[in-house]
Order: sequence, then structure tokens, then C-alpha cells
Amino acid sequence: MTSSRATPAPAGAPSPVLLATLAVGGLVAAGLSLALALNSDHVTNPWVQAGLFIWIELSYLVSGLIAWWRRPESRFGRLMVLAGFGACLTNLAWANNPLLFTIGQACDLLLVALFLHVFLAFPTGRLHGRVERVLVGAGYAVSLGLQLIVMLLGGFGSDNLLAAVDAPAAANAVHAVELILMSGLSLAGVGVLAYRRRAGGRPLRRSAALLVDAFAFALVAVAATLIMGIFVVPGFAVAQRIMLVLLGVAPVAFLIGLLNARLARTAVVDLLVELRGMPTDLRPALARALRDPSVSLVYWLPQYGSWVDQEGEPVVMPAPDGRRAVTTIERDGEPVAALVHHAALSEEPELLDAVGAAAGMAIDNGRLRAELRASLSEVRESRVRVIEAGQQERRRLERDLHDGAQQRLVALSMRLGMLEARMSDDPAARESLADAKREVAASLAELRDVAHGLYPAVLSGHGLEVALESLAARAPVPVQLTVRVDGRLPESVEVAAYYVVAESLTNIGKHARADTATVDVSRDAGTVVAEIVDDGVGGADTEAGSGLRGLADRVEALGGSLRVWTPRGGGTRVRAEIPCG
Repeated sequence: MTSSRATPAPAGAPSPVLLATLAVGGLVAAGLSLALALNSDHVTNPWVQAGLFIWIELSYLVSGLIAWWRRPESRFGRLMVLAGFGACLTNLAWANNPLLFTIGQACDLLLVALFLHVFLAFPTGRLHGRVERVLVGAGYAVSLGLQLIVMLLGGFGSDNLLAAVDAPAAANAVHAVELILMSGLSLAGVGVLAYRRRAGGRPLRRSAALLVDAFAFALVAVAATLIMGIFVVPGFAVAQRIMLVLLGVAPVAFLIGLLNARLARTAVVDLLVELRGMPTDLRPALARALRDPSVSLVYWLPQYGSWVDQEGEPVVMPAPDGRRAVTTIERDGEPVAALVHHAALSEEPELLDAVGAAAGMAIDNGRLRAELRASLSEVRESRVRVIEAGQQERRRLERDLHDGAQQRLVALSMRLGMLEARMSDDPAARESLADAKREVAASLAELRDVAHGLYPAVLSGHGLEVALESLAARAPVPVQLTVRVDGRLPESVEVAAYYVVAESLTNIGKHARADTATVDVSRDAGTVVAEIVDDGVGGADTEAGSGLRGLADRVEALGGSLRVWTPRGGGTRVRAEIPCG
């Protein structure tokens, strides 16, 4: 059994040679940064300054290399490696050599744009929307474009090889605008992170929450430091050091998240133990193993061509929106089930694969149960359709009899009466016509009974209570009728309750040898209860004949139940419970 995720396919892990080369290159760059700081003519506290920047460089480089190795399909690791080397590039501004100084100074604020890119691209390494792309693009444009303009205007001293004019006032003004814009972009990035976290609901992992918080605090610190740099606020050096510490904390939080994800896979052992009992509901166990309370398990039923839940009800798979993701569990290349989970879990493919494999046998059993429930649901729906079709046909036959045969018999009886009045001088003919009228009347009565049995017109015209009063008036034994139903009910419910009472009273007249019967129909909490009790001999055979079985089918098709108590010598009690919404 395998799992396939909705995330892009891995592009292949980096070679060990490439990783080793980048690691060595990072160490060399850190050593060069330290050497530049210690020999610089314009760096105060070189050990502190170099230590903080090396801390940033190595934290991003090490975290990025580990992430790239562990999750090669994600761009996030490569982006962190780039940010680490970007920190080294800005350190060239410490050099006494004018060329190196110029390169480093030109890239001084590029590091802020890189950090903004890293923070907003978590966890996939890709920016999620237009707003984020605009922010990051603006960050690169401002940090490089305006910085070059400042240098062309002669900013940053005599070692600046790009100085085309000597306009320090203009350079300072443009630099202030640059710092303000980069500060605003950083705060906008904080707003995006806050919105994303709020829109995603409760954080899936504590480490993920820690990482997002570290990103946000770092951007706030960057913005505050940039503003303090404009106005030369006392304590700027301390604020800058705090900012550098916070920038280096974010990769550490990311490493904690990776370790947390690896430890989470030990929960698969607990899942295996829990699933040995073959629970009917797998969702709680899967939620604990994945530590995602929102997880749901759905099954693929090829014969229906749809996904269903554990109750066999069809479900619509969520569209990818950055909040929900789908991991398909396959066997022999064919889908059997799917996990619908928080999108952050897509960054833990090993955990998803392990959980899918561990739950394989239990998922098979759950899929069979879902398939059975779906089949039962289909059968119930089919029964409802059959009963509704029969009901419509009964109504049509009743209408045809009423409008056709009954009307013709009534007309025939009237014509016979007119003929009888004209033959006053022939007693024999009058007697024959009178007999014919009686036969017509008897046939008309029988036809009306048949039509009423097919479909009671009084039910659709006047409601259940009046229809039951009509039944009780024609019952073969005295009936005590109680109806406690306010207003009209759904037609299918009224018809079902009516036929339960009608069939029960018919059985009482034919078999019970009862003296009286009681009929109680009430509506309580969304359920109509019809109960019919007689004082007859009991012992009714609920298996013989189709009357009670047909009633049970009609009631059960509506999601209700029909029960019969019939002890010998103790009368019979029929109780139907029909949901009515």
C-alpha cells in the first residue's frame, strides 16, 4: 500500500558532493568574514559583529542543507542556503579594499529582502499569492535599486567606487526613503504571516507556531532597527544586535520542527498497537498519530465512482487552498482511501507514508464497511423510489376510477331511475329496474371502497386527522381515536401513518375477534408515532401474508421502524415510528 500526495513530485535529493561543497564553502566564507572584521578600519567591536553575522550565516546554511537533504522536493532548504551566503556577501562591506567594500555595501539591504523572501515562502519555498510576490519583488527592487542610487550620489564614504557625483544630502535623503520602505515591507510581511496563521486555524504543531512567531519577531526587529538607523536613536547598536540574534533564531526553530516531525513518526508504533483491535472508527487513532484533530478518512468506491465517508455517504474532496491537503492511499496503483488533513502535514511525507502503511489492513476493513453502508443506502433509496412510484400510481388509479367508472355508474343509476318512473304501468319492468339500480349502487359502493383503498383522497385534501376519523368511522369495531399532530406533515409521512392505521384496523376486523381498539397518533421531537392496540385474541402471524411486511417496508424506507407485539390471549399492539424532520 502506497501513498500519493497532492504536493509536487520530488525533484531528487542533492548529491553528497554538492552538500559537502556548500558546507565547506560556508565555513570558508565564515572564516573570511571573521578575517575581514578583525582587520577592518571601520568596524567597532569586530568580534561581536563578526560573531553575530557568522551566527546568522551558519544557522541558515546548516538548516538549509539539512532541509534540502531531507525534503528535496521543497525549495525552502535551497532558499535558506542562499540567505546564508547572502549574509556573507554583505560582510564584504567590512573590507578595507574599495572594490570589496563597494560590492558589500551595494548588497547591504539585500539581506533584508532575502529574509523577507524566506519567511513568506515557508514551508514550501514558494510564495503563495500575489500579495506575497509583490512584497518580495518590491523588497529586492528597493534594496538593490535605491541602494545603487545612494551610492551613485556619493553615499557611504570615499571607498565607494560607484560614486558619480558628490551629493551627500541627496544620498542621505534617498537612503532614508530606502530604510522607510524596507521597514514598511517588513511590517507588511508580519501582517501576511499573522493573517496566514489566523486563516489556517489552530497551529498543527507547536514547533510550526514557534517558527512563524520567530519569523514575525525577526521582521518586527528588522523594521524597528531600520527606523532607528534613520533617526540615529541611542541604543541603535543594541537593537541591531537583538535583530541579528532573532534573525538567527528562525532556522533553529526550523530545525526543531524537523526533529519534531522525525520524533512524530514514533507514534506509528502506537497506531499499530491501537489498530490491532480493528476499531470501527479509524479517525481518532489517525488524528492522534498525525497530531491533526481535523484529519478525516474517506474511501474510494470504484463501483460508484465516488469518495465516501465511513457511513457510506458521498463526500466532495477539498480543493487545494493552502489549508487542506489530500494524501491518497493506493494499492497496485489504484486508490483505496485518502487522508484529508492540514496542509502543513504535506511537509512530512515520511510520516504520512508510515501512517498509511500502518493503517492498511484496518483501512481495508473500513472500506468494506463503507461499501456495505453505501450499498444499504442505495437499497433504501431504491425502496423509497419504488414506494413513491407505487404511491403515484395508486393516486392515478384512484383518480381514474373516481373520474371515470364511478361517474359512469352514477349516470347509469340516474338513467335507470328515470326509466323506472316512466314505466308506472308495468310492475314487472319497474321491479327489474329497481333490482338493476340496487346492483349498480352495490357496485358503486364496492368501487368507492376499492378507490379509497388505492389512495384516500380525503388524506391529500383534508390531512391526516380527518382521514383517520374517516377510517375510525368505518372500522369493524369501536375505535377510540387520539390524534396529536399540529398542522400538515410531509405527504410521504401522512400516507405511511394512514396505511399503518388502515391495515391494522383491517387485520383487527379479520383476525383479532376484538371488541374495541385504540389508535393513538402523535408527533414528538421530529418523529410521528402511530400506535394501534386491540383487546383481541392476539397471536397474529407477522410473517404470513404481505400486509404487515408491506407496512414495514413503507415505514423503513422513510428511515422509521415498525414493531408488533402479539402475545396469545393478550391482544395485539402495532407501533410505527416515522421521522418527519
